[in-house]
Amino acid sequence: MIRHIVSFRMRSTDSTQKSIDIASMRAALVALSGVIPDVTQIEVHSDLNMVPGHWDAVLISEHPSNTSLEAYQAHPAHREAVTLINSLVEDRAVVDFEVQDSGGLDRDATT
Repeated sequence: MIRHIVSFRMRSTDSTQKSIDIASMRAALVALSGVIPDVTQIEVHSDLNMVPGHWDAVLISEHPSNTSLEAYQAHPAHREAVTLINSLVEDRAVVDFEVQDSGGLDRDATT
C-alpha cells in the first residue's frame, strides 16, 4: 500500500477566502475516489491554525501500489483537479511511502 501525502500552502492570506479555497480543493479531490480506480482512501484536512508556520491543508490518499498511484496522478479527472488546485495553491510538499496496511499509522515507525 502506498500512502501519498501532499501539504499545501494556499495562495490567499485572507482566512475566509482560504477556507473557501480549501473547501473547493477538498470537494475536487474527494470526488476522485468515485472516479479513479484503486484509490483506497482520500482525505483533505485543514490545519487548526494554532501554530504559526504550519501549512494550510493536507491531502492523504492511499493506493494499492506505486503503479496505482501513478495511474491516479495521470488520470484526466486528477489532472482537472490539479488545474483548480494550481490556481489556489502557492506551494506544495509531497511525500509518498509504503505502508503494510491501511489500518492507520505505523505505530512502530520512528520519526
